[in-house]
Amino acid sequence: MRYTGPKVRLSRRAGVPLTRKAVRYFEQRPYPPGEHGRKTSRRTAGDYGLRQMEKQKLRWYYDVSERQMRRYWALALRRPGRSGAELVTLLESRLASLVLRAGLAPSIYAARQYVTHGHIAVDGRKVDIPSYLVRPGQTVAVRERSRGMQPFVAAAEGVYADEITAPYLETDLRQLRFTLLATPERAQVRVPVDEQLVVEHYSR
Repeated sequence: MRYTGPKVRLSRRAGVPLTRKAVRYFEQRPYPPGEHGRKTSRRTAGDYGLRQMEKQKLRWYYDVSERQMRRYWALALRRPGRSGAELVTLLESRLASLVLRAGLAPSIYAARQYVTHGHIAVDGRKVDIPSYLVRPGQTVAVRERSRGMQPFVAAAEGVYADEITAPYLETDLRQLRFTLLATPERAQVRVPVDEQLVVEHYSR
């Protein structure tokens, strides 16, 4: 199942801010949540615990369920590259992930919601599946009927955009659209996870 509780708690459990909103809260409370959070040391986790936490961080960062993660892992194993890098590439190529990365949404949770509510089109056709894998050359845009909504007006003004544009995207925020230029490479994806530990977790 996907986590649906307070999102900042996930960042505190992971030890790193997983969303923009979590940055401020994480600075105030950088320790794990719960009654004994201040006394908990992440350094005491064993090898299994460390690997499991890296896998969880990757899940939470992209807001996918364990079942979905295992499916992506199986796909990554069938690809010719390094399985850890291929896993990150697959997760980054999801429609919801790219909507966030392009600056059309403030968080991965909002991006998922925009897609499922039918506000996003791929090559002119509505796609309401957040896990849809976007292919290089495809253009993603906010549908015409949705462009007057406040979140998209803010997106067009660059409110949600990162300071550094992902090199695999060509983005036109004013027109609320972007094109995937090439398959994302691991070195280009800014995700605070050591994917090798994820590989070791699934390979145990």
